[in-house]
Amino acid sequence: MIGLGTIVNCATIAAGTTLGVFLKGGLPRRFETTIMQALGLCTFFIGIGGAASGLLTIEDGTLSTQHTMLLVLSLVLGAVVGEALDIETRLNDFGSWCQTRFSGSSEDGKFVQGFVAASLLFCVGAMAIVGALEDGLNGDPSILIAKAVLDGVSSVIFAASLGKGVYLSILPLFIYQGGITLLARFIRPWLTDALISQISCIGSVLIFAIGFNLMFDKKVKVGNLLPAVLFPIIFFFLARFFPALGTL
Repeated sequence: MIGLGTIVNCATIAAGTTLGVFLKGGLPRRFETTIMQALGLCTFFIGIGGAASGLLTIEDGTLSTQHTMLLVLSLVLGAVVGEALDIETRLNDFGSWCQTRFSGSSEDGKFVQGFVAASLLFCVGAMAIVGALEDGLNGDPSILIAKAVLDGVSSVIFAASLGKGVYLSILPLFIYQGGITLLARFIRPWLTDALISQISCIGSVLIFAIGFNLMFDKKVKVGNLLPAVLFPIIFFFLARFFPALGTL
């Protein structure tokens, strides 16, 4: 099954696009800014809650931390790999290429521009990947449902400016996000609960960074931090040969 989160995400984009098509002229800038800040604040708390649940435990009535070094090492090494590959720039360049290749001055060009721009916004990002993993690994669609709210608001803005092409962005989102969810469910039997918790914790930190970008209009390169999600898996397998890594 593709997952509840992806289905809800597609539905909110369809609803938001319909509203945006009726608005036509677009939303006033001040409304757009305030709405995005409010959604950024919500994303903040989603990230904080997820990270806290993965890092904090209660032992003998006292609060203690766990896997702190794993979190630090994964994020640092993930940043090194992400910067070396320059994932964020490559994603942006791909988006620019798509817009240059497909958009034009005609109405058809605007239609395709809306499709390309919306598809990139909805599919490219840590929230889509982490949310789909969380849905597939833990059966928890809450991150994708939060993303659905963000995407629903964004689709209103896009459709009001670029028209009905935004509707087509539902197709790549369904395939991409749903595919990750299915893959996660396939590999779930080979992963331990502790490892899944570690992956989710790092993903929550990336969600926090997305909220930071939305709230303060900053640019944390979340795309370049995406490789960090893979390092708990790497450490998990290396711990078989170097047991000390299992204590991180």
